[in-house]
Amino acid sequence: MTATIEMPDYCRRPGPLSFLMEARTPFQFFSFIHTAPGLLTAPRGDGRPVVLLPGYLAPELSMEPLAQYLKFLGYDVYPWGLGTNRGNVDEDIERLGSRVEDLEQTFGQQVTLIGWSLGGVVAREVTRLYADSVREVITLGTPIIGGPKYTSVGAFYARARGIDLDRFEEEVHERNSIGFTQPVTSVYSKTDGVVGWRASVDVYNAQADNIEVSGSHFGLGVNPKVWTIIARKLAETAEEAA
Repeated sequence: MTATIEMPDYCRRPGPLSFLMEARTPFQFFSFIHTAPGLLTAPRGDGRPVVLLPGYLAPELSMEPLAQYLKFLGYDVYPWGLGTNRGNVDEDIERLGSRVEDLEQTFGQQVTLIGWSLGGVVAREVTRLYADSVREVITLGTPIIGGPKYTSVGAFYARARGIDLDRFEEEVHERNSIGFTQPVTSVYSKTDGVVGWRASVDVYNAQADNIEVSGSHFGLGVNPKVWTIIARKLAETAEEAA
């Protein structure tokens, strides 16, 4: 939990050039050639349940490469079970919260949530509202500050949802200011062409670990550096719980 904090006013949307640079995403797959040995020797998992949340308009399949890697490490991985992320945030929070509670009761241990972009927003809210069932949360390129306001798709999202971005930013700030106690990691890239990187830095939770990587927004879920960070963070919380 954090003390009262004024609403951040330093975030900006990515520029048009940054968004165009997202076209480099396919080339990031080649980095696996150089990083595979490190990924294979990452700390083994403890079998805990892990739920993966896709980004806005992304299908569950977008999380499958990460899911397979975490299964290889020894984690019990599940999709969020809601199909393509249509941006129904409040509804998704309630539905995922119920799913997380069921998983926690079934396995007798708390669930780890990993959310990409908007999926991270949902993951953070579930972490706050269903605290007894969530062990930790990791987000990738998530617009923590301002919601959609500091994203390249903010205007589109606002029209589709009939919302005022400035007013919605205040609502997001109020939610964030409540904070939560679980470990939280926010992975961001300063060359993110979809979410302004400053908006992905968690300034609300004192325990937050904000970690910078290089790469595109669309490549975060398949970025080997991100996978390495996730493996390390999961291993750290396993040691803390031992």
